[in-house]
Amino acid sequence: MIDAKQIRAARALLEWSQPDLVQATGLSLTTIRRMEDNQIGPARSSAANVQTVQSALENAGVVFIPKNGGGAGVRLKNPD
Repeated sequence: MIDAKQIRAARALLEWSQPDLVQATGLSLTTIRRMEDNQIGPARSSAANVQTVQSALENAGVVFIPKNGGGAGVRLKNPD
């Protein structure tokens, strides 16, 4: 599962504000803020909401990197 830091980093890479992510997902601003909060995070959201956020960010060009010894992260897709 993605974490709060990855969501914030993904938005930063895309130069998206929280309202931009709200528009891309159809979720409420409160939901996005909670998912990006380190104390709450996506683990406290429904699986469907987490998937909606992850899909919106991936469709915009973000790749989520799982924990693989170096920690979880994000990057932009290599434009081919």
